[in-house]
Amino acid sequence: MNKRSVAALLVAAMALLSGCDPSAQDPNVTLSENQQDPIEALEVTSNVDRSEFSYKETFYVPIYSDIYTDKDNRKVLLAATLSVRNTTLKKSLYINKIDYYDTDGALVKSYIDKPIELPAMATLNYIVEKEENKGGAGANFIIEVEGADETVKPVIEAVMIGNFSNKGFAFSTEGTPVIH
Repeated sequence: MNKRSVAALLVAAMALLSGCDPSAQDPNVTLSENQQDPIEALEVTSNVDRSEFSYKETFYVPIYSDIYTDKDNRKVLLAATLSVRNTTLKKSLYINKIDYYDTDGALVKSYIDKPIELPAMATLNYIVEKEENKGGAGANFIIEVEGADETVKPVIEAVMIGNFSNKGFAFSTEGTPVIH
């Protein structure tokens, strides 16, 4: 093999391997302002004394990764956007857990390893792609949050969209506090 063939082969291999990078395919990365995973961007990097926090709550958020459309039981896959909103003007909200469960209650994925800090008036949007069909019609998120006091109580919602033939679907759900 001559040098030119080897160089062409290396360029082709690099092009193929760059297509395998999951972050290049992840809409959470490609659609973000800084081309960075929004959860990783919010990871707490400094020490925060959370011993003084008086607010801690866990939320259940229903997600439909598919729905049935007709008597033939055809499934339509849906894309979902999870939205966690800090509605305070001056205080941060801390998110300790974002876990995704399937219809049978089995853990599909834990989205965070470290707590994340959502600044005042900020929103975390996270997309569950339409092709992710592990959740099923009864999929859900469990989200654990905490903060200085009750004023940092978040608004948590999910929006699902999809289409089948000439039909389009869009609906939303709200997070509900979990009773321990």
